[in-house]
Amino acid sequence: MKNIYWNENLIRKYDLQGPRYTSYPTAVEFQNDFPITAVHEAAAASRATNRSLSLYLHIPFCARLCYYCACNKIITKRREKAIPYLNALYREIALQSELFGADRLVEQLHWGGGTPTFLAPQQMRDLMNELRTHFRFMDNDQGDYSIEIDPREADDETLTTLREIGFNRISLGVQDFNPAVQKAVNRIQSEELTLGVLHKARELGFRSINIDLIYGLPLQTPDSFRKTVDTIIDFAPDRLSVFNYAHMPQRFMPQRRIRDEDLPRPEDKLTILQQSVDQLIAADYRFIGMDHFAKPGDELSIAQEKGELHRNFQGYTTHGDCDLIAMGASSISMLDRCYYQNCYDQESYETAMAENRLPIIKGVQLNDDDVIRRKVIVELICNFKIDYRRIEALFNIDFAQYFHGELNILQDMEEDGLVTFTRNGMHVNPTGRLLIRGVCKVFDRYRAQAQQGFSRII
Repeated sequence: MKNIYWNENLIRKYDLQGPRYTSYPTAVEFQNDFPITAVHEAAAASRATNRSLSLYLHIPFCARLCYYCACNKIITKRREKAIPYLNALYREIALQSELFGADRLVEQLHWGGGTPTFLAPQQMRDLMNELRTHFRFMDNDQGDYSIEIDPREADDETLTTLREIGFNRISLGVQDFNPAVQKAVNRIQSEELTLGVLHKARELGFRSINIDLIYGLPLQTPDSFRKTVDTIIDFAPDRLSVFNYAHMPQRFMPQRRIRDEDLPRPEDKLTILQQSVDQLIAADYRFIGMDHFAKPGDELSIAQEKGELHRNFQGYTTHGDCDLIAMGASSISMLDRCYYQNCYDQESYETAMAENRLPIIKGVQLNDDDVIRRKVIVELICNFKIDYRRIEALFNIDFAQYFHGELNILQDMEEDGLVTFTRNGMHVNPTGRLLIRGVCKVFDRYRAQAQQGFSRII
């Protein structure tokens, strides 16, 4: 079933800047000098619920610089540079376990970066052992334990180690297979190398494989990217992410090495996205939302059909009832009414942990209005619909009265066919799903700020 439709005129009309809504409020609203007392209070409230946990670990090291990258990273070929960072991470693991409770079940785990597979196999074993010492993991491969992999940093020993220590999901960074594009972004990675990693992962029994692609990179053309997508479809991953490259060299120094004249024209970029969507839908992938696609039998597709999909800083997830505890430099934790972020650089992080204090530099406490709007935005971005009665029952409000101004703004989108209103709610039509960030932004109380500092929706 085709759950997404392309309308170029509407895309051009609504393709404005906006957040990706991995959280609401977004990280732009985080305040400096965030009080540590707020974190301790939020942790106590979290312990009282005994909710399961989702853990995120940030491994910032990369052996090579990819020019498009906007992630927090440390470029080095010196593998020993990870040793003091890991020692600091061990201390934070112990500190967070004490703060949130060692007996709470870890349903979800993700290692991101950077390049987590920058670590040597024994370092990865030691890190997982440290986690298992301080937190309670699920048995019999029941948890969702995932890791980001650079195929250039993952040989058979690495993959075997990851499977043995408990990972059952992997995400492979590919971006583009065209040699000219790879050279332009300083990421040379052959199809054969990537396919070898994928085959080995399947042989080892990883139950889910995701592949990341990026459209809008220098020297990309509709024809060249079509070939990349065809190759990926032949690989048959369970999930795909097709991200929009946001060229912001004024914010991210590595992007200054990309020549503006090498970037695809806006009309070519739209063509690349349109044909990619058509290719994936024709190959029986479902559009989950934002940039994500999944096979019909994938857990994300099933959860979306049931109206049970969620979203957090790790992306789409079936574990929305978990508190997200993030560890490592720049990582962001997400509790019920409190989000906070660790310091960015390695030195500050290691200093904080040597002093046995939380390395938090900023955060935000959610008020009642934030919580209500977060629920509405999550429902839209995950399930493409809102049931007014459900929101009213949860928060004791009259939806039409509370969101009177927002519903008026949405009338233009209704006239354009992006959304449809019913007696007890609204849903996003297939025409509006690519523009879901724009629909969500209507309910964003901070939407004036959301016009600046973000990438375009498409």
